[in-house]
Amino acid sequence: MNKQVPALHEAFNGLFRIGAAVSTKTIRSEGDFIARHYNSITAENQMKFEEIHPQENRYTFEKADEIMAFASQNGIAVRGHTLVWHNQTSDWVFESPYGGLADRELLLRRMQEHIRTVAGRYKGQIYAWDVVNEAIEDKADLVMRRTKWLDILGEEYIRHAFEAAHDADPNALLFYNDYNETEPIKRDKIYNLVRSLKEKGIPIHGIGLQGHWTIHSPSLQEIRQAIELYASLELQLHITELDLSMFHFEDRRIDLTSPTEQMVELQQRRYEEIFGLFREYRDVITSVTFWGVADNFTWLDNFPVRGRKNWPLLFNDELQPKPAFWRVIG
Repeated sequence: MNKQVPALHEAFNGLFRIGAAVSTKTIRSEGDFIARHYNSITAENQMKFEEIHPQENRYTFEKADEIMAFASQNGIAVRGHTLVWHNQTSDWVFESPYGGLADRELLLRRMQEHIRTVAGRYKGQIYAWDVVNEAIEDKADLVMRRTKWLDILGEEYIRHAFEAAHDADPNALLFYNDYNETEPIKRDKIYNLVRSLKEKGIPIHGIGLQGHWTIHSPSLQEIRQAIELYASLELQLHITELDLSMFHFEDRRIDLTSPTEQMVELQQRRYEEIFGLFREYRDVITSVTFWGVADNFTWLDNFPVRGRKNWPLLFNDELQPKPAFWRVIG
């Protein structure tokens, strides 16, 4: 690592934490790099339900514990991700031991037990949890996403999840987390959900804006409007899964082995503008997490187009700073 490259997180001291999604693989292979540039980490997958609780009476904490130990050894804060989600949840959770779907009482007990066990294990070690992830529907004519959580427990499952998390760790900040959070129709639905939770006295402390954006969209004005609306709830905002894809979502090209000059220029300009906006709202934005450490490993490789490489982060495949890095640190 070039010693002349400043640590990314130090550029934001006194403003907000700078985080990255990690795995046991990345902390083993790139631990020094991660510890230098990030002062917050999130387990990309290894604290999700199916990873940490594959069978009803069996928890597999080994990988999550390794991530926690790495963070502790390096003085890095940890965001927990995620306690309740419709994806990456073990099938047994929704099944009755007698066949068919679990009933309401059984599913609620399983959810509460899982949350209290996982959040309780890391009590005092995780500063914030994404308690419920992606519960809002993208389609305009529906509010809640149709999931087994909703089908069996009704909308109250969200309340129960937050209450269980608060019981397990009263000092952890509890977040509702979602994507397409700047799109006006979905934005308003997220706002209404969180406002309702807050008005009912449910322990919720913030909204997680995933920030899976592109070098083309959403517009800076749409991001600003979303931040303004969510901030009006007087809760904290975290940017939880930030990356800037080089492609429009509908773009299906697979012929690029490296980004074009235009892509590079657009990405650095967009990152500069977006972080300028984050600085403006530093009174409500308290953490910004990239969904990955560097371009050598990103979930956007092969998604949504199989076989396609993407370059969405501030560091390249060799862990060197890209032009966007220098624009971001100002």
